[in-house]
Amino acid sequence: MAEEVAPKTASKDVEENKVLAIIGYIGILFLVPMLAAPKSEFAQYHARQSLVLFIAEIIIGVIWVIPVLGWIIGMLGYIAGLVLMIMGIVNAANGVMKPLPVIGQYAKAFEPKK
Repeated sequence: MAEEVAPKTASKDVEENKVLAIIGYIGILFLVPMLAAPKSEFAQYHARQSLVLFIAEIIIGVIWVIPVLGWIIGMLGYIAGLVLMIMGIVNAANGVMKPLPVIGQYAKAFEPKK
């Protein structure tokens, strides 16, 4: 299986929007880079990934209310969500546009049509 290569973006775009991309991984704050930097490929890439992560965390929260099994799945899901959030923040801080494991593929559904 071939490893997916991270798309390249202009270094000026990365430097100008790095903070917005990082902030976007904190819960509903994915809206910040989406609205504040609509023309930034870098910020939009990370905003889409954090949107998918946010949706996954909402689903995990709904599962959490199921007694016993939902608690176990919910706890594991929140830990996985935290790990993915940290990975996304590290990628954004390093100026890398690398898809997050498991959920990164779903972010492509939110890409604008060309």
